[in-house]
Amino acid sequence: MKTAFLLACVLAIATLALLAARPDLDLALAAWFHGSDGFIGQAQAAKFWRSFFNVTPFVVAAIYLGLYGAKRFGSWRGWAPTGAGVLVVVATFAIGPGLIVNLGLKAHTHRPRPVHVTQFGGPDAFTPWNRFDGACARNCAFASGEASEGFWMIAPALEVPGPWRVAAVAGAAAFGAATSVLRMAFGGHFLSDVVAGGLISLLVIAAAWRLREGSGSVSRHGETLDQTPAKGH
Repeated sequence: MKTAFLLACVLAIATLALLAARPDLDLALAAWFHGSDGFIGQAQAAKFWRSFFNVTPFVVAAIYLGLYGAKRFGSWRGWAPTGAGVLVVVATFAIGPGLIVNLGLKAHTHRPRPVHVTQFGGPDAFTPWNRFDGACARNCAFASGEASEGFWMIAPALEVPGPWRVAAVAGAAAFGAATSVLRMAFGGHFLSDVVAGGLISLLVIAAAWRLREGSGSVSRHGETLDQTPAKGH
């Protein structure tokens, strides 16, 4: 699994490098989601799915905290994350999507969203992701908070025990990808915004697991990030 993490991070960095060199590709990809009536994600059904993808990470975090508390105080005998697992889940959410993306980048990068640039009928000039001199004043496009939250779902997925762990991580990655595509369909983000949001979450999760393994606080079965849980655990 460590190899998959590395490959995903390398692919994301390469994509950002390409889009920095060819920012017109960001516009071209955004145009796929724009029609005569605006961005296709503005349909009512898409708004429902945006709410679903936006709320689900918070629900998952709350469930993990609830399971840990119930197990610790003896009111639940089923599976629950360990204390170290809960710490990783909460800390990665707070640091990645919270501190770095929403409080850090989005407040200071000044990149207008696709729906706000002149190419799609908005008032602002398009700005590449690596330039921080755009017209946006606050809650800007780079990086995507919801994409970061979506790919953060890999953190709780890594706590899933037994043979379900790989499937849970794959499902979390698909959740992050679906969140990202939907944000692009809404005209809320360019591809580079969602790639950067996902990359930040992956790097924060990898760093947290590195610290966890170094301290000896791996999962209850001694699994590490580059191990697939043995069947029957």
